[in-house]
Amino acid sequence: MGPDVPLLNDHKQEFLLKRFPQTVLGGPRFKLGHCAPPYVYVNQIILFLLPWGLGGVGTLLYQFSVLQDYCTAALSGGLMLAAAIVIQATNLYARQKSSSVEKVHIHSTLTDEDEWDFSGCVGSETVRFIIPGKKYIANLIFHSVLAGVLCGLGTWYLLPNRISLLYGGNIGGTVTIFVFGWVTVCIAEYSLIINTASETATFQALDTYEIVPLMRPFYVFVFIAVDLAHRFLADIPALKLANQIFHVLFLCLPFLWTLGILPPLDALFLWGMEQVLELGLGGSPMSSNLRLLAMFLVSVGTAVASYFIPTTLGAVLFMTGFGFTLSLNLTEIGFAFRYCLTNCLPSHKLKNTASDHRTQLGWRKLLFYLIILTFALLEASLLHHFLDSRAFSENSLQAIMSYVLIILLLATWILREIQTVYLFGIFRNPFYPKDVMSMNVFLEKQKRLMKMGAFRKILLTLVSPFAMIAFLSIDSCLHHLPSVYISIGFTRSFRMVWQDTEGALLDMVVVSIVQLLVFNTDLWWNRSIDTGIRLLLVGIIRSRLFQFISKLQFALTVLLTSWTEKKQRRKSTPTLITLNIVFFPIVLALIAFSALLSSPLLPLFSLPIFLIGFPRPIRTWPGPVGMTACVCPDTIYYQQIVPNLTTALQSALSTGNLGLCSPGSHYLCRFQDRLIWIIVLERGFTYCCVNIKEFLNIWSVGFSIVLQGLELQETSCHTAEAHRVDEVFELAFEHEEHTETLFLNHQFGNILTPCTVLPVKLYSDARNVLSGIIDSPENRKQLKDDFIKVLLWVLIQRSSRLSKTPKTFERTPKPEQELPPVKSTEVLSPSMGRPSSWKDDGLSVDSLEDWTDDSNLFDADVVPKAKEAVRREGTPRPFFSLPGSVEIHTTEDELTEVTSPDKLYKTVVLGLPAVDIGKHWGVANLPPLKFSSPYSELLSLPEEWRNGPLPVAKLHEMKQKFPDDWFHFVLHQLECFHWKENRSSVLEGLIEDTALRDLYVQSVLSCYIGMFGLDDTVPSPGHIFRAYNGGLPWSVCLDWLIGKQELLQLTLKVFRYTVKLMVDKASLGPVENFKELLNYLEEYEQDWYIGAVSEKEWQQAVLQEKPYLFSLGHDPNMGVYTGRVLTLQEFLVRVGKLNGEAVRGQWANLSWELLYATNDDEERYSIQAHPVLLRNLTIQAADPPLGYPVYSSEPLHVPLL
Repeated sequence: MGPDVPLLNDHKQEFLLKRFPQTVLGGPRFKLGHCAPPYVYVNQIILFLLPWGLGGVGTLLYQFSVLQDYCTAALSGGLMLAAAIVIQATNLYARQKSSSVEKVHIHSTLTDEDEWDFSGCVGSETVRFIIPGKKYIANLIFHSVLAGVLCGLGTWYLLPNRISLLYGGNIGGTVTIFVFGWVTVCIAEYSLIINTASETATFQALDTYEIVPLMRPFYVFVFIAVDLAHRFLADIPALKLANQIFHVLFLCLPFLWTLGILPPLDALFLWGMEQVLELGLGGSPMSSNLRLLAMFLVSVGTAVASYFIPTTLGAVLFMTGFGFTLSLNLTEIGFAFRYCLTNCLPSHKLKNTASDHRTQLGWRKLLFYLIILTFALLEASLLHHFLDSRAFSENSLQAIMSYVLIILLLATWILREIQTVYLFGIFRNPFYPKDVMSMNVFLEKQKRLMKMGAFRKILLTLVSPFAMIAFLSIDSCLHHLPSVYISIGFTRSFRMVWQDTEGALLDMVVVSIVQLLVFNTDLWWNRSIDTGIRLLLVGIIRSRLFQFISKLQFALTVLLTSWTEKKQRRKSTPTLITLNIVFFPIVLALIAFSALLSSPLLPLFSLPIFLIGFPRPIRTWPGPVGMTACVCPDTIYYQQIVPNLTTALQSALSTGNLGLCSPGSHYLCRFQDRLIWIIVLERGFTYCCVNIKEFLNIWSVGFSIVLQGLELQETSCHTAEAHRVDEVFELAFEHEEHTETLFLNHQFGNILTPCTVLPVKLYSDARNVLSGIIDSPENRKQLKDDFIKVLLWVLIQRSSRLSKTPKTFERTPKPEQELPPVKSTEVLSPSMGRPSSWKDDGLSVDSLEDWTDDSNLFDADVVPKAKEAVRREGTPRPFFSLPGSVEIHTTEDELTEVTSPDKLYKTVVLGLPAVDIGKHWGVANLPPLKFSSPYSELLSLPEEWRNGPLPVAKLHEMKQKFPDDWFHFVLHQLECFHWKENRSSVLEGLIEDTALRDLYVQSVLSCYIGMFGLDDTVPSPGHIFRAYNGGLPWSVCLDWLIGKQELLQLTLKVFRYTVKLMVDKASLGPVENFKELLNYLEEYEQDWYIGAVSEKEWQQAVLQEKPYLFSLGHDPNMGVYTGRVLTLQEFLVRVGKLNGEAVRGQWANLSWELLYATNDDEERYSIQAHPVLLRNLTIQAADPPLGYPVYSSEPLHVPLL
């Protein structure tokens, strides 16, 4: 797609032009997609101005001194309440009147294209178009009452005399505020009671509980609350000034609503709690709304409780103890406590004690926490009680601790920077290993950095917190308790020591440096505020400054790449760049204001048109983390990666390999064709909570592929950005010519900065074409011979395993589940024809192999995988008539004779050649088993496994295929603890036991014929592929095999082993001896899963981390058979840090485009590839339904100890 692809298509442009005026005015629809009668517009204007009219009545009465101001407010509010009830009642009446005859209109927020047939000024259609009504009766009542209160207080707020008095008799200002103020009130009233506008600030995709109508009235109430405080409180100059400013800002509310700067109520409260918790109480953003609410309430309670502690020593101990406790992973502690309590209760003794990953709080970690807490309390109490806390001076102990903190900050900062591949993201780190192609070489060279990282970990975990506690405990301000400011400031500071050690260390160093420079001067900094409030202010400045730098970098990247990237250069680009340069101070102010609010900087349509997005939680999305994802077959491989990647992140986060990690940080991992997105949700003492998302496999190669319906090619959006990601990582880790000097990071403007590589155990995926292997007649002929050997080994191993379980020599096989026997009259009924599966498949009854190489591989319903077996106990299923044959009709008198075993399966075939009597079907009257060795019973098979419905002559003929030498070799490999005699004599007895041999011969050959048929032909590749995947043509032998599910599963497993053996022999060379063959089979049994990708067992094997997996596939496009091998081993995964503000800004634009502008065009400009911003990958990483990751983990708590 070219750079001048439309931002919005014609349909969406027309839709947006209709929706935007509705947003500005609060809900009136003056621009429709079709012509409407004039009364539709007139009615909306009347309803829009109704609150002003009702409030004007009270205003006139007040101006003429008829009523007092509060009576005026009550009158206007009562009139508005009555009007709101009448309006809602009218809507209910119109809906009831037309419900029985009306065609149901389905309103789509994505199209807004309902057609309305207006029948009159107050017709039901007109009423329901103007007043959609409420979904819930409770909201109908609540919104009506709220509308009355809003009108009453709005009238009081906008009384002309009051406004004139506030501004010293300024008539022009009074008239302006009165007129435009009432416009603001009317907009809020219309959105509340008539029709809710579509808000540009949309947080939830669906407004289930009708919260959106409350948004605009809420902000009106906030402004009115300031005026009420000014009215009823003492005359405070600051409050009067605030009231004057708020009256002016009140006129700007429609502008703020239209731009979407003011957040919806749900986003507002979540953002507010998060900001207070992080900045005011020293906590961290939480990974869920429930955790956020609980932590907010507990933290507020802690700060309040510290104020009421009467002694300073008690307050210090309380703040130190709770600061440490609240910084821990309370979820882990809570689950561990519940786990221990459950196991200790007598009623739960038998409860499953499988430990959950969240309960892995070992006794060592618990002991570590208790020791740290004890030493922290001892240090704080002793320093505070015994040391004479003097004011800060050059020779004071606090000044000495300031120098210690400065040294610790420099040490930890330097040790963190040298852990990454780039210093400050610009210069190549000379200490970082230059050779990262080989994992062993890289890990050997990284040992020095790991030692430095371990030293940094000790400094941050143990040394720095205790140094900061010493700095706080000896502060002189703690001796002036109780004080609200001291309680808030020091409660936050004592918690920050543990919650965010690096941030707290930086804050204390800044405060210390300022005090060291200005402690002799009488400045406001030292005179009016205490150390806790200083740390709070410095922490806020630090947080907002870092955000401002990130947002400024993001804005510059968007601005510059709109010209430097040719594919992003539009016709409007020069104009936009010029406007940004001319209005640079305004743009800078927008960035600063966005950083101040901690709201995303929104680039409209990803162009250099910057707006302030509404404040929202750091998680950006409203739903629970990890609850939604676009699941596909590849999801299972990413699910396997997560535990191993989490283990690798433990070391990387604790040693500083990933740079400064804080809530809201984003990381991108790249391995082969996989991309993994990591989001840091919260962080505390020795733990970090992350969310891991994965994408579809993204190839950066020069050919087109189709994966899950998504076309990926070299010029596609996914591959273009993935190719740039590879370039960024290759430049950092693989270019040897640049590793000798401190060369610059040439991709510095990219939002991705390489950090490090992590060894992670995961699967590599290799697909090989089996041409020359599976289509070789020699290999396929050898396949049949190997099948017997592998099946014989599997059956003996099964019996050997069962024999190792303690039991008596008396054989008690598990009875199979049988169906009721079929009556003879049913079997021989003349009306009974061939089974439906025989009619059209053209399969021979006595042979399974009549497919050819030219057969259609994927014919539907050719290969039944299971068939219900209905038979008499111990009696094989009889044959029915073949085409051209004559059935025997039996009378009741002949029934007894016919039902004899020899005659029941006899078929009279006329017109066909005579058949040797030895070839008629049936099971020979096999004698009962009489083992000559007492140990043969341990290796015996179920009795029913030897009575396959085979021609007797054919069975004797195929006995020649039985490999006696292999049978003897396998027996010699057995080890069984039941053998009490000499091992050699026992083996000799087993070998000489002909009954045992005959048992295995009959069982193995029955399975062999069921798999390959009676004809001694070479199986075709199509037959091998179908049999491998469990599909076989029906026959009597297969029907008998299906009735014995355990044997059927063993046979299928053996066939797959044999196919894998054929591939290995063709690739690695022939098997030289039985020992080598045995090694192959033992390796398959222990280290391999050989099956089909679509099976559930394949997914279980991936999650169980089987070392190797193999499957046989077919590529219908190329017409070749393929072998897929997954190999589990450690690989180096490249990790880079993303600009968090760039991600939040692009997600904010995505939310605006899809939820408000409904711009879901797959070829829209804002979703096109951007190699610097990684725009398409960022959009894909968003939570569904706006994004489409194939896997999203639940919040993962990563321990950092």
